[in-house]
Amino acid sequence: MSIEESTLGLAGVFQAASLVKQIARQGRSDNLAFQVSMESLLKIEAESTEAVYSSLNGLTAGLRTLTEQLSPQARDAEILRYALGILVLEQRLSKHSDMLQQVREGIEQAMSQVKVFGSATHTNVIARFADIYTHTLSTFNYRIQVHGDPLHLQNPDNANKVRALLLAGIRSSVLWRQKGGGRLQLLLRRKKILHQAHTYLKVAETQELDFDLE
Repeated sequence: MSIEESTLGLAGVFQAASLVKQIARQGRSDNLAFQVSMESLLKIEAESTEAVYSSLNGLTAGLRTLTEQLSPQARDAEILRYALGILVLEQRLSKHSDMLQQVREGIEQAMSQVKVFGSATHTNVIARFADIYTHTLSTFNYRIQVHGDPLHLQNPDNANKVRALLLAGIRSSVLWRQKGGGRLQLLLRRKKILHQAHTYLKVAETQELDFDLE
């Protein structure tokens, strides 16, 4: 297991989970984190795990959430439930090659849309991501139940963002698993993962400071 790379994938999962809660509860989310999560879906053939998120700076929210969730004193049961649900769904998806191909084809269509609309966060692109999730992962018997303010959840754009974020979480879960991650590793190597997340977070916060100064 590569602690370094698998930790990044897991941070991506927790970033998506935390953004789902933000949108469901507040109707808005961290703009940079949301953009990075959406763009990660398009990077199917990235050179490295970090490249999927452009830089550690793009995972600041996820790394921070991950360190909180691995520390018993600061856990958020709702975010943890979403993250674990994402891991479960990705594990089930990995056993269905036909559905994996369907997801890939949908993402390739989204890539074409990005060329037209210019952004992975354009309403039409997010709707495409949401549609992929609806016609694949949401067909499993196991489903992630998202709770929040009905006013926000009944908004079609917010509902699409939630589904798109769950799909982004699945993409990060694939990275987590490919680099040796799993439920057992999360239990047995929690302290090492937490240490690596703290290390990355310090670097990410430095990158964030440098970015703000430019």
